[in-house]
Amino acid sequence: MNPNVPFHGIIAYPITPFTADNAVDLPTYRHLVERLVASGSHGIAPLGSTGVLPYLTDEEREAVTETTLQQVAGRVPVLVGVSHLTTAGVVRHARFAEQAGAAAVMVIPMSYWKLTDDEIFRHYDRVATAISVPIMAYNNPATGGLDMSPTLLKRLLEIPNVTMIKESSGDVQRMQALRQLLGEEVAFYNGSNPLALAAFAAGATGWCTAAPNLIPELNIGLYEAVQRQNLAEARQLFYQQFELLQFIVAKGLPRAIKAGLQLLGQEAGELRAPLLPLTGAEQQELHRILDRVQLPASVN
Repeated sequence: MNPNVPFHGIIAYPITPFTADNAVDLPTYRHLVERLVASGSHGIAPLGSTGVLPYLTDEEREAVTETTLQQVAGRVPVLVGVSHLTTAGVVRHARFAEQAGAAAVMVIPMSYWKLTDDEIFRHYDRVATAISVPIMAYNNPATGGLDMSPTLLKRLLEIPNVTMIKESSGDVQRMQALRQLLGEEVAFYNGSNPLALAAFAAGATGWCTAAPNLIPELNIGLYEAVQRQNLAEARQLFYQQFELLQFIVAKGLPRAIKAGLQLLGQEAGELRAPLLPLTGAEQQELHRILDRVQLPASVN
């Protein structure tokens, strides 16, 4: 494994469950992380959108980071989300993640107002200077409110330990542009679930996704089919899961994954306000989709 690019394949996002009195439910979280490792995920990525990072206190973020690394226990690499509104906040969380044993950290530029390219570059540069583990630069305009162009992402890769790009704009042409602009050697990752097949075809190194909470066999099967260059099998596996991928994105990852876990008989804790559970009709729709996917035996 390349220490500068420690991730490939299916990088799974756990949800952050809460207790009835609104505390982070770490015992349930440990179980959910264990399911992801046991079902074959190639990496674990706590504290992303699925893990409701912006809703957690600094202390809760640290507890989730430590718990993840303790539970994974080195079996697969861990990619910790360390994003924060301030550069100082990202530095603090990135240093904590590195000391806890993270293989890399992921940073999305978060801002109350639009940052310039120079401000974003300096943000990453200062974080990179403060740590020695590699950084995945994460572009997701839908959640971060900032859209980093392929040109800016190429510039970020000039920073020595910014070695990976995660692209979640939902535009497959953006991924193709990244490959063309950055070359064959640059590791870029898909963060847009419905584009999984197209992203692998465009040259993605991996797929960062919450879907392995519900359908790990299909997610991993798709990646393995791509690795074997079996397009027919990859296409069949992708379309088998496509409706579910669309649903979890449309309904919101934390809400949809929690509901799906419960439908599979897994304890998934509570959501933290302002998030609300899926409606009864949405749960019925998800139940029908999961039935149509025809899941193999789930990992308990």
